[in-house]
Amino acid sequence: MPHRINGRANALTVDVEDYFQVQALERVVSRDSWDSREVRVERNTDEILGIFGEAGAKATFFILGWVARRHPDLVRRIAAAGHEVASHGLEHVRVDRHDPASFRQDIGTTKKLLEDLAGTPVRGYRAPSFSIGRSQFWAYEVLAAEGYAYSSSVYPVRHDNYGIPDAPRTPFRPASAPTIVELTLPTLTAGGRNLPAGGGGFFRLLPYRVSRWSIARLNASGHACIFYFHPWEIDAEQPRVGGLSAKSRFRHYVNLERTAPRLRRLVRDFRWDRLDRVHGDVLQRPDLAPVWGPVDAAADSKAA
Repeated sequence: MPHRINGRANALTVDVEDYFQVQALERVVSRDSWDSREVRVERNTDEILGIFGEAGAKATFFILGWVARRHPDLVRRIAAAGHEVASHGLEHVRVDRHDPASFRQDIGTTKKLLEDLAGTPVRGYRAPSFSIGRSQFWAYEVLAAEGYAYSSSVYPVRHDNYGIPDAPRTPFRPASAPTIVELTLPTLTAGGRNLPAGGGGFFRLLPYRVSRWSIARLNASGHACIFYFHPWEIDAEQPRVGGLSAKSRFRHYVNLERTAPRLRRLVRDFRWDRLDRVHGDVLQRPDLAPVWGPVDAAADSKAA
C-alpha cells in the first residue's frame, strides 16, 4: 500500500495536449503543421493512466478537443477508469484571443464531443495557459450558458503569460456569472507574494522535496492542493523543436526525464482524487464561495 503523508484528498489534474501545442512553442510551430507532426499524446497519457492505476489515484483530465477527435478511445479509457473528463477547449486557443461568440463555439463543441465519447456530463473547464484574466470575466457568462459548473483557469500569481495576483486563493464565484465556481490553482505566500504550489513547470524545475513540502503545508493549513501537469512532461524522447528562445527552450525541456519518477512518488505520498469530488462541497453549494471580480461590461449595459 502507498504511504500517505496525511489522509487529506488533493485534486490531481492533467491538461491533455501534445508537446507541439503548448504556448512556449507556438511562435515556431504553426497550427497548420499539427497534423503532420509525430503525435505522442496517446502513449504518454496511457502511461499516466498506468501510474495512477498502480497507486489507486483518481484525477480530472482536461482534454483538448483536437486530441479527443483523433484519439476517441483514449477519452473512453479515461472515463472507464473512473477519472473525470473535463474540457481544455478545442484547439488550445487562449481565452484572451477569443470573442464571446468564438469562445462559445469552442467550448460548446468541445463539451458535446467529450460527452458523446465519455458518456458522462462534462462539468469542468480549464483555459489554455490559465488565460482568463481580469478582462476575460465575460468568459464565465459563456461557460454558464453552455452548462459548465466550474472552471479551474486562474492562477493567483504574477507570470509573464498568465495570472491574477490579487485573485482569491480559494474557490470563488465570478461576479459576472455567480452560478460558476472558479477553483483557483494553489499558492503559498512568502514576502507578501503568492508563490505557485500546483505543479506544472516548477514540478520539473525544483527538487521533488519542494513540491512534497508545499503540498503538505497546504494540507496542514486546511487546504487541498490542485496539482496539474501535461502528458508531454513525462516524455524525454519527444522531438526537439528548433528556433526557440533560450527561455522557451528551458521552460519546455528542463528535467523531462525526471517527471515520471517524481510523479510516481507524488501519487504515493499523497491521496489524490478528481477535482469535482475534492471540491464537491462548493460545487454542490456555490453559496459557500465568495463572489469576486469585475462584472462584464456587456452585462452592465444590458442591466442599464
